[in-house]
Amino acid sequence: MSDTPISFEPVSGAISPRFAGVPTFMRLPNIALNHPDIAKVDIGLVGVPWDAGTTNRPGARHGPRQLRDLSTMIRAVHPYTGVNPFKLVNCADLGDCPVNPADIQDCLTRITNFYSEMHSKNIVPLTGGGDHLVSLPILRGIKRKDPLSMIHIDAHTDLFDEYFGGSKFTHGTPFRRAIEEGLLDPTRVVQIGIRGTMYDGEDIEWGRQNGVHI
Repeated sequence: MSDTPISFEPVSGAISPRFAGVPTFMRLPNIALNHPDIAKVDIGLVGVPWDAGTTNRPGARHGPRQLRDLSTMIRAVHPYTGVNPFKLVNCADLGDCPVNPADIQDCLTRITNFYSEMHSKNIVPLTGGGDHLVSLPILRGIKRKDPLSMIHIDAHTDLFDEYFGGSKFTHGTPFRRAIEEGLLDPTRVVQIGIRGTMYDGEDIEWGRQNGVHI
């Protein structure tokens, strides 16, 4: 292993062409959770390439790879504020979370375990999915004593109870499960931008009855 200290700043496109090298989120260093320098990481960017919870239009499993590729165009300094966030915190690409595309419950467990380990190292996760069901195991992994608060920006509430006569774990149900499991405090959940057409409105009614701000 190299003794060269890790730089937690993006590789500049003025030094190395953006189309060269292995793409990582924002051209940040790629390190694993068992790396000797993992304790130095403040924010970990993680891919969850999984979409077995979707009921329509799959393909989100390819999201993390595309985000890494497209994010090579990002430069470090904001043009108006002059802020370089990479001077304020140490960020790194922690790779992809282990997934199982053939078994929903096993995959939820894998994601939960990965985020639990990351949370135990005091790393703040920034995730690229993946369909919306990945939110549930992430919440399971980072929740400790008290229920969490959440700001949710979406066209749909993701508060449905089930799909197809009994499927409880889909991209439309993660936050209902999260509230039922005590992961979220519904009175401290704010949903913004809800505008999609509905099957029957039961999801919004259930949310409001339980204190969700929609």
